[in-house]
Amino acid sequence: MSDILHRILETKQREVALAKTQTPFTTVENNAVNSIVDEQLKPRGFYQAIENKITQGYAGVIAEIKQASPSKGILRTPFHPKEIAVSYAKHGAACLSVLTDVDYFKGSKEFLIEARNACTLPVIRKDFMIDPYQIFEARAMGADAILLIVAALSDPQLKEFEDIAIKLGMDVLVEVHDAEELERALKLNSPLLGINNRNLKTFEVSIQNTVQLLDQIPKHKRVVTESGILHQSDVDFLRQHQVHAFLVGEAFMRAPSPGKALEQLFF
Repeated sequence: MSDILHRILETKQREVALAKTQTPFTTVENNAVNSIVDEQLKPRGFYQAIENKITQGYAGVIAEIKQASPSKGILRTPFHPKEIAVSYAKHGAACLSVLTDVDYFKGSKEFLIEARNACTLPVIRKDFMIDPYQIFEARAMGADAILLIVAALSDPQLKEFEDIAIKLGMDVLVEVHDAEELERALKLNSPLLGINNRNLKTFEVSIQNTVQLLDQIPKHKRVVTESGILHQSDVDFLRQHQVHAFLVGEAFMRAPSPGKALEQLFF
């Protein structure tokens, strides 16, 4: 585990502990359960939205909304999640990814709510999940999927968190960085398998990381390549290797129109 990930997880422990004192677990749990049948909040089908795009012959793009990153600092200012979400939806995104981590990505739960309310696309809560509380919290705010980072969790936690998400009607994107993490991820039921092209130790990024792991992945898994997709040649190269789902954020966040940048890269 990298030093930065270790620091983020320590911060997250404190953040979740504080949240539990502000909103009791039972309240969050009840809100999550009620959200499943709420017309405005009910799950939109994150995985299915990706599959629908790919079936039509397009790339399934999870377009990210994030204000900053630990390595690059502020990516976009001014930052308007609603406008970004509308732009992505207009220009062909399958789904949205919204950063809700406050300390390291300058995210917010309100950003997710605002973005989801602005369009009909399914949304994944992009955060560092370390406690069941956060999963119920994600559904209560309307998240249609959650991210589980294998490097941050034990096998029992991964299974427990996946089970909770599925019971709440959410999809799960399981993220790995290498072959060892992939082996652990394949024990889970989720068809969505994210391969992060960023080396956690060196922070170097290479889309070869996705390609190198493909032979070890069963056909029923939908590979989502993450990080380092910057040029048309990157997209073409990965699609030639039958990788058709992409999570992209930074390249779009720096563009005047995130949606137009998405369309230019993928369509």
